[in-house]
Amino acid sequence: MTIKFSKDHEWINAADANASVVGITVHAQDALGDVVFVDLPEVGKSFAQGEVAGVVESVKAAADVYMPVSGEVVEVNEALRADPSLANSDPLGAGWFFKVKLVDASQLDALLDEATYTEFAKNA
Repeated sequence: MTIKFSKDHEWINAADANASVVGITVHAQDALGDVVFVDLPEVGKSFAQGEVAGVVESVKAAADVYMPVSGEVVEVNEALRADPSLANSDPLGAGWFFKVKLVDASQLDALLDEATYTEFAKNA
């Protein structure tokens, strides 16, 4: 798996450049607590790297979901919309947020690998 992490606590699995999967990290869902609502982006909409692409709300707070790379949203996780708790129970699996077609795969190089992100999250 080719998973990279942003300093905004999103992950992206870029194994398939036509449909890279994006979600929030375990650290993010731990910090938020029980997720009760997700606002997912519109399919077909394009975002620049770092732009707000969605919102996740928990019993404690609301947080923006940032686009880890520039691209076009090609699919959203309707199961997550129906059951936002998937972001807590399986944030790196069934709790994914959306899939994006990358504009510039080299942007992945600026993201963190798992070990670097784990160290970063300890101090976040």
